[in-house]
Amino acid sequence: MKYIYEFIGTFFLVLTVGMTALEPGAGPLAPLAVGAALAVMVYAGGHISGGHYNPAVSLAVYLRERLTTKDLWLYWVAQFLGGALAALLTAYFKSGFAQAPLTIDAAKALIAEFLFTFALCYVVLNVATARATQGNSYYGWAIGFTVLVGAYAVGTLSGAAFNPAVALGISLLKISAWTNFWIFLVANFLGGAAAAYVFKAAHPNE
Repeated sequence: MKYIYEFIGTFFLVLTVGMTALEPGAGPLAPLAVGAALAVMVYAGGHISGGHYNPAVSLAVYLRERLTTKDLWLYWVAQFLGGALAALLTAYFKSGFAQAPLTIDAAKALIAEFLFTFALCYVVLNVATARATQGNSYYGWAIGFTVLVGAYAVGTLSGAAFNPAVALGISLLKISAWTNFWIFLVANFLGGAAAAYVFKAAHPNE
């Protein structure tokens, strides 16, 4: 069941990204919708799967030793499938794909995606997996608002994926060129790994 929850949460996250970003979209309000979608899906599925909906978050949780190797791979499968299906449905709803892919500077995008994927995974680990914050009622919005902040801060630099499944979705929709896909994979997974090691250094007893 937890794999189905990861599929569902990632599906609705990427669907929201696609529907609000692909013209006609939500314009400057798109990050609000995306952050809210992530928050509510985290609340909906957090008690079943952890509410990752992001392969980089799953990597961070795995390195934090709260996810098995088997679950890591199956979470990735569910997340990428959810993202791909959401992108295809978005293309159907919108009757097409983006006409002009986002032009990005690879170096700037790499740094931006690394920083805010780090921030996202750092927040997830601290508000949703630490003993000191266990049972809190704010973790979903903390996670969603991290994506909201990142989207407004660096969205024009990278497209604000902070998530390889989202990167797959925006690549399929031609919002971002496929030649940019490696940037998201490298930056997002490195950001997740860095957050995990920072968390472990700060919480040696966990």
